[in-house]
This record gives sequence, structure tokens and C-alpha cells, in this order.
Amino acid sequence: MKDSGPARAIRWLFDPRQGATNQFLPRWLFLRAIGLIYFSAFLSLLSQIRGLIGPDGILPASEYLDTVAKSAAAARFWYAPTLFWFSSSSHMLMAVCWLGLAASVFVIFNIFPRTSLFACFVAFLSFVAAAGEFAGYQSDGMLLEAGFIVLFLAPMGFRPGLGVTQPPIRAGIFLLLWEWFRIYFESGVAKIGSGDVQWRNFTAMDEYYQNGPLPTWVGWYIQHFPHWFHATTAFLTLALELVLVFMLFLPRRWRVVCFFIVTPWQLGVILTANYTFLNYLVLALGIFLLDDRFLQRLIPARWKEKWETAPALQSGTEETRSSEEPGEAGGETAVIAAQPDWTQSFRHQLANLQLTLTCVMFVWLFYASSTLLVWMLWQSAPLPSGPVVALEPFRIADRYGLFARMTRGRYEIEFQGSNDGKNWITYNFRNKPQDPHEAPRIYAPYQPRFDWNLWFASLSDWRSDPIVVRTEERLLAGSADVAALFKSNPFPQEPPRVVRAVIWQYWFSTRKEKREQGIWWTRQLLGLYAPTLERQANGKLTVVEWPSAMAPRE
Repeated sequence: MKDSGPARAIRWLFDPRQGATNQFLPRWLFLRAIGLIYFSAFLSLLSQIRGLIGPDGILPASEYLDTVAKSAAAARFWYAPTLFWFSSSSHMLMAVCWLGLAASVFVIFNIFPRTSLFACFVAFLSFVAAAGEFAGYQSDGMLLEAGFIVLFLAPMGFRPGLGVTQPPIRAGIFLLLWEWFRIYFESGVAKIGSGDVQWRNFTAMDEYYQNGPLPTWVGWYIQHFPHWFHATTAFLTLALELVLVFMLFLPRRWRVVCFFIVTPWQLGVILTANYTFLNYLVLALGIFLLDDRFLQRLIPARWKEKWETAPALQSGTEETRSSEEPGEAGGETAVIAAQPDWTQSFRHQLANLQLTLTCVMFVWLFYASSTLLVWMLWQSAPLPSGPVVALEPFRIADRYGLFARMTRGRYEIEFQGSNDGKNWITYNFRNKPQDPHEAPRIYAPYQPRFDWNLWFASLSDWRSDPIVVRTEERLLAGSADVAALFKSNPFPQEPPRVVRAVIWQYWFSTRKEKREQGIWWTRQLLGLYAPTLERQANGKLTVVEWPSAMAPRE
């Protein structure tokens, strides 16, 4: 019996046996790219996770999970989907990171890619779901969304190569491109919707390179370009995010052109700012704007014979399918006919179940992400929120909006310790601007989450962000894990008696200052950021000095 029109459309979209036969190379490249991105994420966590959410860390995961357990009871596993429910000890934290790191290496080398990607997803979700403020970044949601969708695209098997017998699901490719589109378009909508006059008068980029979370030395040079350059880049940013990305929905040639517009743009962002793995992921998602026909031209001659096995298999598969009833797997008729009836029935039912689950999951993802986009454009749109809320804990259908408002100054929190309350020794950071003579570096996709969070904390009052005071407490307690978040520990023998957090305002140095003094930054001390804490002889902590009121920072 032939499938109806809707049934044929569903199989064409969601059935892996009728997948896209022109996306083998983009899929292969994207899988290697997401493996590298996962690797960078877990590698950065190995040296930080204990100081961030370990038992002696700044915000212990156990405290957060206890709060969730009290408020959500049996539903806690849904609201905080993490392996750390079993244990949040330092050993468990490190084990999950090592699991993710090992699995990401398997993905890179195409070893059991689907199983390895599942391990990466579970390990990264476990961290994000338990890390609280240390995992509130949009980049985390982007990676989880892409990491979940690609589970349905990755070929099965030990070393599947291009996976030419398992074409990528068309709906999966569309959802990855849909994520790529939303990252750009929603960011543009957020910029316009925020009402920030800097975007409206094209001054948003004038001080962008120095005021972002973690600048680079390339950004120092670009910051000194004339205003017309910054105004042009502000205009082009809005044009790219709000207009050019719609080339995704145009014919193939326009999508290729779009790829060659957005790729240099992302490379420019990578060189001028350290946004962890965010831009690398957006860059990788753009691979699906291309297809096998285009990419085969770029394959080295020595590899071409190996890769060109795919078109031969594709054409053979298509010819086989054309001679079969719609909905049957190409090339499997003779094998199935030779099997017992119950085996045929079981395989058929299993394939239908897989198709149904894939269809439901993908439609759910598309609805949730589309609803969030519609609400950005029309806040009171009468759309059911239940499906959106249900997916929130998993971060696989997020709303994005990068740099809706531009910061108008650069502020840096600095921790200092003392044994007498008079002579202060600074805790040096690994990645944040601190020493005016030290050039800002390029280290993305590595993500120093502690440094990043301090940038956000510097824009608000200390009462709004607990990590500063909690860091002071941990330093006074002599937490080796928290001290390891810094470049060095100035009190290696025993913790200081007093710890304070001061705040500076930073500016890029001028060309003259750099030439004559060799400095990349100039700075001015604004005062005390948070209460100064002292450790008494009995171990109790007292406040020695309270910060005075400061002008609002944004």
C-alpha cells in the first residue's frame, strides 16, 4: 500500500533512510567541529570545575541541588537533569569532565560518533544543570541545542566514515540551520528592541573592543580605527543579523554566497574578542549552507577517490528507492524477504517507532524555538507556553540575543589579601586584564568561567552577584580549589587574615602611551567593591569595611 502525501512528506523529512544525500561532507565536517568544541569546553572545565562548583568551590553544586530538591521534590531530576544527583564530590566532578573529554576525542576521530556525542551531551548538560550562575551563558545553550540535534544526524557504527549508508535526516539539518539563523536574527531583534541608542546612532562599536568581557591584542589595534570604521561595522552588523541571514531560505547559490559573507565575519570576531567557543560553533553551523557538490572541489586529490565513493552509493541508493514502494528502505528488500515474518514485523515496527519519536522531538524543538522567536517580535502572542517551559531545564531550545545593550565602560574586580590590613597583595588572574603592561591574549575557545562571571559582576552591585563575597570567604578559608582559579596564590603557606575586593575602571592605552610606556591599558581605582572580610582567631568571619555607594555602571 502506498503512503499518502502527508506520510511521504514525513518520511522525506524525518526518516533516516530517506535522508539528504548531498550533505555527507558537511555532516562529516560538522561532527569533527563539534567534537573539537566539546573538547575545548571540557578541557577548560578540568582546571576550573572544582573551584567553581566543587565542595570547596565558590558555588558548590550540592548547595544548588539541595535547594532544587526541596522545592521540586520528585520532579528535581527534570528541573536539574544532571549526573551530580548521584554525587557532587570532587571525584565525581572530575570523572564527568574526563568522560566528556574522552568522548569528544572519540567524536573527533569518528569512533562510535553517535554514542560518543551522547556521552558529551550528558556530561555537558550535567555541568550546566548544576552550575547555576557559572553556566548562564547563551553559548552553553547553543552547544546543548546543537549537541542534541546532531545526535539524530550522526551515523552509527564503530568507524562509519562518511556514513553514506545513513544519510543525515533533512529535518535535523534544517534545525541546525534554524539555530544558526536564530542566533543571528534574534541578536539583531534584541539590539533593536532593547532601545539602546548606541545601535540606533551607530556608535555601538566605538568602544566595543575594550569594553567586552575579555578583549584581545588585535582588538586594541582595531579600537584605534576612526569612527567611520566603527559606524560602518555597527551598520553591517545589523544588516547581517536582520537582513542577510535570510539568504538561508534562498536557492543554493545564494546560500553559498551567504557562507562566504558570514565566515570572514565570524573569523573577525574570533580575532578581536574571546567569546569562548560561541563563534566557533556559529562558524561550524554555517557549514550546512554548503553541500557535497561544492565541498568536493576543495578536497585534496589524494583524498578525492576515497570521498567520491559517496556519490556512487547515493546514485545507487536513489535508483533502488525509485523501484520500490515509498517508505521502504532502499536495498533491504531482498534481505528482509529472506527473514522470518516476526523479524520483518519487528524491524518494521522499530523503524516506525524511531520515525515517530524523531518526528515528535523535532516538531517539539521547532515549536519551542519558534515560539520564543515570535515572543521577541510579539510579546502577547497567544501561543501555548507548556512545551517551551518543559524544555527549559535542558537548554535545547533557547532564545538568543547577543549584545542587545553595549557596555559603556570597562570595570575590573581585583581580589587582594593582607595579614595586617595595611599591606595588600594582589591575586593575579590568568586571563582578565590586570597588569597594564600585559597584552590581552587570544585564547578562545578556552572559557575561563570565573573571569567571565567577574566581568558581569563588575557591572552590578555586589549584593546582586554572590560570587565575589563567596570568593572572599573561600580565600580566607584557604580553599586550594578556589586559589587555583587564579594565576598564582600569593599566600601559599596559609590563607591571609583579611581579603577585600576593589574595583578599577580600565581603558585601552593610546598609541602614544603604548609607544612611550609600553602599556596596553590605563586604569583608575574606583574604590571598594564588596565588604572587606577578616578571619578571626576562632575562624569566624567579620566585616571590617563596607563599600561606599558608587555611580551605576552599565
